[in-house]
Amino acid sequence: MINLDELIAEHGVVGAQVAVLHNGEIVDMAAGVLNNVTGEKVTTDSIFQIGSITKVWTATLVQELVNEGLLDLDRPVRDVLPEFKLADEQAARIITPRHLLTHTGGFEGDLWHDTGSGDDRIKKYVELMVTAAQEVPPGEFYTYCNSGYVVLGRIVEVLRDKPFNVVLRERLIEPLGLRTAATSHAEYATQTCATGHLGKGLKPAEKLMTEADAPAGSALAMSARDLAEFARMHLISSEFDTMREPQVDLPNFGTAAQQGLGWMVQRHANGLTGVSHTGGTLGFLSFLRVIPEAGLAVVILTNGGQVVPLVRAVFRQVLGDLADITQSELPTPPVVPMPIDVEKVVGVYRSAGLEAHVTEGAGGRLMLRFVPRNDISAALIENDEYEFTGLRDDALIAVEKEDGYHSVVVLHGRDEQNRVKYLHWGRAARRV
Repeated sequence: MINLDELIAEHGVVGAQVAVLHNGEIVDMAAGVLNNVTGEKVTTDSIFQIGSITKVWTATLVQELVNEGLLDLDRPVRDVLPEFKLADEQAARIITPRHLLTHTGGFEGDLWHDTGSGDDRIKKYVELMVTAAQEVPPGEFYTYCNSGYVVLGRIVEVLRDKPFNVVLRERLIEPLGLRTAATSHAEYATQTCATGHLGKGLKPAEKLMTEADAPAGSALAMSARDLAEFARMHLISSEFDTMREPQVDLPNFGTAAQQGLGWMVQRHANGLTGVSHTGGTLGFLSFLRVIPEAGLAVVILTNGGQVVPLVRAVFRQVLGDLADITQSELPTPPVVPMPIDVEKVVGVYRSAGLEAHVTEGAGGRLMLRFVPRNDISAALIENDEYEFTGLRDDALIAVEKEDGYHSVVVLHGRDEQNRVKYLHWGRAARRV
């Protein structure tokens, strides 16, 4: 039995909800506080932002369009959105919904355009993407792209002729009978809503992310039980099975995984296949793991603190007891580090949200300093310099733990001078 109160205290987590769906039954629990200033307790009816788990909801709405014959994933986005433009016109002409669903569109992915809260906010966001740079050629490899999911949200709006949040409510929230789900910031007032807490000081977040990014994960909030009910739909309805089919490989950050249509896909050692997604907004981290063959889904919603050790403890117990899955160990720095060709790695690498400045440290190690390029990145970065050492010939690993684990950065590709071309930590940052 999970002792969530104990885990909260042990790992310094502000508040959390857990819901476990197994063989049709849901058990949920809550612990901690909604806000560490007010001290109000988390209950199982409280709502947390689910962040990028929203992408699975957006992908589900897209899959419904495909199932109805209204959308072809392999035709250009411009078939539906003639106005879709990027800085690279050739890329904009060929990018497809499948590229967007699998994070292989290759354009700038962390663009936080504040276009207000009106029904036209997503339309306005897509119009502003005319300046979005192409960081990777379309289809070349995976690099996480929030902006692509905003475009998918706009496709849903156009083909349904309704605002995204209305479609979300009419086609998923209401049919599933979800009691707590809020699709916009304004709807939070009708629920008991957790506050996100940032950094080691666990300071309550003072703002919310822009609602234009709602299809990517900036607005949707709910209880863990309601998110488990959404997972139930994916377990019992075959119309969404294709979303679980692997499409592209993810970089090797320590565990092998693939990207499906919205879902991330992982094959476990006991032969079972799991699908999952995580989500993060300002002070919130959320986790959804589904093991279809075991009739199992696990939801963990949190609002600040050392979350990863708590999450791993819950998954270790639940997945072990109910699906006989042994959780793989996270990578740690090797006793004898892999030698690094320092001269080929040092430099400045840029993504939409961050610049990564790599310099030489002592003993052949590397120092990695992150420089925010927007307000969201600035709010999320506290300790902005890290020491890395060699993990593999194509990867670095942080010497010290941050948030309970050692970060891994993959070295991807080479330029004409044989220098590393991209640093990849989920997003690919290109050498500049």
